[in-house]
Amino acid sequence: MTDAAFPTRRLWSGRVLALLGILLVASSLRTAVAALSPIVSLVEVDIPLGSVALGLLGMLPPLCFALFGIVTPMLTRRLSLERVLVLALIALMIGHAGRGGAGSFGWFIAASVATFAGLGVANVILPPLVKKYFPDRIGLVTSLYVTVVSLSALIPPLVAVPIADAAGWRVSLGLWGVLTLFALVPWVTMIVRHRRAPADPRVEEADATILRRIWGSSIAWAIAVVFAASSLNAYAMFAWLPQLLIDRADVSPTEAGVMLSLYAAMGFPCAVIIPALTARLKNVGLLVYLGVVFFVVGDLGLLLIPDTLTWLWVSLAGLGPLFFPLALVLINLRTRTHEGAVALSGFVQSVGYLIGAIGPLAMALLHELTGAWTWPLLFLLATALLVTIAGAVINRPHMLEDDLARG
Repeated sequence: MTDAAFPTRRLWSGRVLALLGILLVASSLRTAVAALSPIVSLVEVDIPLGSVALGLLGMLPPLCFALFGIVTPMLTRRLSLERVLVLALIALMIGHAGRGGAGSFGWFIAASVATFAGLGVANVILPPLVKKYFPDRIGLVTSLYVTVVSLSALIPPLVAVPIADAAGWRVSLGLWGVLTLFALVPWVTMIVRHRRAPADPRVEEADATILRRIWGSSIAWAIAVVFAASSLNAYAMFAWLPQLLIDRADVSPTEAGVMLSLYAAMGFPCAVIIPALTARLKNVGLLVYLGVVFFVVGDLGLLLIPDTLTWLWVSLAGLGPLFFPLALVLINLRTRTHEGAVALSGFVQSVGYLIGAIGPLAMALLHELTGAWTWPLLFLLATALLVTIAGAVINRPHMLEDDLARG
């Protein structure tokens, strides 16, 4: 379903709170992920962490995103999208506070699970919310919120070390809960205003038949594979890029944090350009192949000459996750109904994040076994190359509902 299928309205026309709410939620989606790795050495002073423990922490975001993405469509059948989102934001706030106050590794893990559970639910709900409130501006609003998501991954690595040096690592991790509090305001306001209005089941529910049959859809699997490659590579880098650069490129922890921020910043051009291109290109598979090229060249540079033009290899590796906005737009462009969008969003993000959870832990284990970064980087290269198979399927402009009807 394309933007052109609906009459175009002014962006702010009667939906100011919805747009503000979507953007504020997007600003909270990556802060918890990007804030930890630059200050791991400071956290370890109070909470002992080894390579495997760090690998487990690195895989928690995509793993929680996957597990809670599975249950989100079930929750939206009983509550409205907005109410489920509010519950997710409350869990996120509690998680931020808990991570900052953690006194043991177990406590830190529990708080992280709460944090990433909230994020997992919010991840799945945002695309259907865009379809609900902005069916005439899917490409534009998706581009806006993915740009804000990129910003939420860019800032924490830049400020994590200075804040931790000035006020301690607990403040550096916990302060992001304040941003989540701001994100709650528009959605609570909308719920209070419309608390007597019945939910529209055509919007809220992911039909049970779709949820069962989606597992046999080729387009659902193709989008999920693209999303998985972005998730796996991105979360592996968020967990390990600073340490990789400290070991191989001989940079300081502060410089490594800046490089991680540069990696995250590459999401900006992707967020601005990719949704518009996806809505207009006939051969969407070209974007898949372009992302593969970025991944391969960037990872090869970090593998072969990491201390020369380090910024270039980091930048190119950071452009590879153009798969992320591409998949989010396709969730709406490859469905005809709201029910289909909710189901496809849950499927793509659950499967994608579940596969993505392998990345940080696999890098940790390969590094632990070999004592070097060669095999971890080769692993990332292999996962990027596998995505080319999904490009051919995505290039065929068929809808999820058509797949299900044939099945």
